[in-house]
Amino acid sequence: MKIFNPNEPGMANGNYFALPYTLGESEVAIVSVPWDVTTSYRSGTHKGPSSIIDASLQVDLYDPMVPDAWSVKIGSVPIDETIEKRNKRFRKVAEQVISHIEEGGELAEVDDLLAEVNIASEELNELVYNSCRDLIEAGKIPAVVGGDHSVPLGNMRAVADKFEDFGILHIDAHADLRVAYEGFKYSHASILYNALTEITQISQLTQVGVRDFCHQEAEFINTDPRIRCFTDMELKRNAFEGKNWKKQCEDIVSSLPVNVYITFDIDGLSPELCPNTGTPVPGGVNFREVDYLLYMLAISNRRIIGFDLCEVAPGKSDEWDANVGARILYKLCIYSSLNSKKQII
Repeated sequence: MKIFNPNEPGMANGNYFALPYTLGESEVAIVSVPWDVTTSYRSGTHKGPSSIIDASLQVDLYDPMVPDAWSVKIGSVPIDETIEKRNKRFRKVAEQVISHIEEGGELAEVDDLLAEVNIASEELNELVYNSCRDLIEAGKIPAVVGGDHSVPLGNMRAVADKFEDFGILHIDAHADLRVAYEGFKYSHASILYNALTEITQISQLTQVGVRDFCHQEAEFINTDPRIRCFTDMELKRNAFEGKNWKKQCEDIVSSLPVNVYITFDIDGLSPELCPNTGTPVPGGVNFREVDYLLYMLAISNRRIIGFDLCEVAPGKSDEWDANVGARILYKLCIYSSLNSKKQII
């Protein structure tokens, strides 16, 4: 630490942001999950963790809103290569199911393939759960970087072991409340359905930026008292009619309980910030808007107890998505850590 200079370019060391902190001394610990087995449109998000690590070397560590942000001890769990190997194997199986459905086939005709994927996904959930549980028991704030948006369920389960009541701030273009989408129980499109139906400790789900959802999801949102969905349409209409972003952020934050888990799908942002993500959608919030929302949450009387960032996919010829993702991840890390210490200005 005595020789680390936050003003110098980052030197690749396998850690996010090239920080020198060990996992043992970390305050925020990041688990990389290179998994996109159930992706229904464009694959590639399994490359998200490694691409963000590479892009994070170029992130300047100074932040005007957080004094000495570079000193937040962010640790990195080494990427598990077995996850990448299993992802490659079961992605091929999932693609057979997806192709069968797209060609008009019945799910019952591919029951054996579906079972393979669902079992593999549950095993992945258990692996993430065990890793995050151990980090929580060691006093860390657990973070997951995907991969598709199915992967943080294990982290949510681990957080639920420690906190009897918590809310989820969900930033996404999609509601992710579908039931076993395309037959995959642990689909990226079902993460919040699974969380709400499996984890009784979740008392509130606040969604921000949602703009692509089906009738079934709309009914779920409208009938479950735990859910408040600030759709992209509502946010933009409010802005058009004179309601400023500060007031809208106050409304969003006020809907959440004291303990908050953040689940962040990069496609919640405007698609020019994440053009290579699995399912980009027109509309969405911009970088400064979401930064301000996270800042408002951090300075409130709430505590950020864990988070994830998913669906970052590198482009074939550029690292723009990873560049944006790295900066979102840095904001999540520093706000989460300093939120508990209240050192934010």
